[in-house]
Amino acid sequence: MSALVRLAPYLWPKGEVELRVRVVAALVLLAAAKAANVLVPIMYARAVDALAPKDGVGAMLTVPVALLVGYGLLRVMASAFGELRNAVFAKVQARAGRRVALKVFEHMHALSMRFHMDRATGGLSRVIERGVRGIATSLNFLLFNIIPTIVEILFVAAILWWIFAASFALTMLGTIVAYVGFTLAFTNWRLTFRRQMNQTDEEANTKAVDSLLNYETVKYFGNETHEAHRYEDSLKRYERAYVRSETTLNMLNAGQALIMAVGLTVTMLLAGSGIANGTMSVGDLVMVNTYLIQLYLPLNILGFAYREIKQGLTDMEQMFRLLEVPAEVQDAPAAPALAKGAGEIRFEDVHFGYRPDRKILKGVSFTVAPGRMLAIVGPTGAGKSTISRLLFRFYDATGGRVLIDGQDVRDVTQASLRAAIGVVPQDTVLFNDTIRYNIAYGRPGATDAEVEEAARHAQVHDFVLRLPEGYATRVGERGLKLSGGEKQRVAIARTILKDPRILILDEATSALDTRTEQEIQAALRDVSRNRTTLVIAHRLSTVVEADEIIVLQDGRIAERGTHASLIAADGLYAEMWDRQAQAVAAAEAAARAQAEADLDRPRSRAAEALA
Repeated sequence: MSALVRLAPYLWPKGEVELRVRVVAALVLLAAAKAANVLVPIMYARAVDALAPKDGVGAMLTVPVALLVGYGLLRVMASAFGELRNAVFAKVQARAGRRVALKVFEHMHALSMRFHMDRATGGLSRVIERGVRGIATSLNFLLFNIIPTIVEILFVAAILWWIFAASFALTMLGTIVAYVGFTLAFTNWRLTFRRQMNQTDEEANTKAVDSLLNYETVKYFGNETHEAHRYEDSLKRYERAYVRSETTLNMLNAGQALIMAVGLTVTMLLAGSGIANGTMSVGDLVMVNTYLIQLYLPLNILGFAYREIKQGLTDMEQMFRLLEVPAEVQDAPAAPALAKGAGEIRFEDVHFGYRPDRKILKGVSFTVAPGRMLAIVGPTGAGKSTISRLLFRFYDATGGRVLIDGQDVRDVTQASLRAAIGVVPQDTVLFNDTIRYNIAYGRPGATDAEVEEAARHAQVHDFVLRLPEGYATRVGERGLKLSGGEKQRVAIARTILKDPRILILDEATSALDTRTEQEIQAALRDVSRNRTTLVIAHRLSTVVEADEIIVLQDGRIAERGTHASLIAADGLYAEMWDRQAQAVAAAEAAARAQAEADLDRPRSRAAEALA
């Protein structure tokens, strides 16, 4: 009921006169179709009586043309009204499915990063997909099958009671009640296996999507067989649930057939007795038989319809339950947009932890003046990336304040806050679309000239022009067709096109080689010019030019100052600098040794050949 109540407003939308007219018209056509269907057996019975021999006359003297034509017209009307009803209601059903899916999709984007890190994307997409399909299934079976059939049963019972006797109506109602009771009870028991099928299907789909998205990682470790075993385990559980579901379905069908056969036999015995007593005609026998067959046809799929309705409502409920998940980060009531300013960033005694028992930031305070660059460095887990997430408001600080141009980020709209901030992340993920689309994503609606200008600033334009399809080149799933440096340049171009007043560089070059890093750094210097810039860095060589560097350790600021002053202080930063310098020197020495070995190897082979 909760799922139907939540669906109702989408079927009777405010301000949508056309859709409301369609709903009313569909109900009128439904009533007309059922009325015609109920009259068919009566017309059929009267035609049979008119054709039957009378008064000992062995041959038919007249043909009841009007009755036969009326019988044909009623059957045509019943079918035509039903099809017209479906055609009229189709737009209402499709519009409801579209709007519900859109609302859930928008809500998914409104939920916090914490929610998406805890849930599997493949499973979420399957929940939405099944929920939308459940809307169509439930409406088709519930509104146009089950409820009309119940109404038709009541009409037929009244007709049989009125024309014949209470015994006919009671026998038919008793048969149908037994049939429905058995079907619902048995189907409810079977739903356990259907739920297991859905659960294992979602699990298998999640594993498949996760494995394919991490295709490279699977290949790196040669774990194709391991992934196949994990996927097969889910499929085996699905197979067991499927077999149990199908076996019990056969038992359900057999029980339904038995109940209906008993009811039909009793009713025909009553009709035969009436004919023998002279209280019923052959046409009456045909009428009773036709009514039972007409009712049996829709009831024959009652188990399937009930199961589909139940499953459809369950799927809808799961989808609507996603709408009940509260957004951890929400705009304050009547929150204003972030006012335009120079772009000053200020953290005031900020505390934060992803869990209550694990604090990440423990009273961090700093200020970045407009147009200046602040670099944040420190060991892994010190809280560097957490600072950028709080600034972008993926999470809210549990203590202290984060301000931009004097405005608390919790007091302004998220849309205006994020419009003012551009991010170049370490792990650049691109959409499976063209290079032009991925750059234009920074400002949808940008012209081709603006996209190409941004690409020039990011030093990726010349590379794109060398591609056979240019800006129409598709980058593949998550941008796998591009190298790390190429993806980073596209990400920089996207941020340039967005034109934010605050820029966050979250370890934007840590995964690149030295040469590519230097090229990317040149592009980053260009994009950060005259913008307030926050640099989250692992490689200290990328922050030498920062106006100020703060060193995080265990959630607190351990040191702060310029590169020169921190080196002179001979503290944690100087130690990190020396360690990285030694690692770079060792890597360069190893590279030189390898190059010399490669040069010597051809000489050795030549000497062996001469010998």
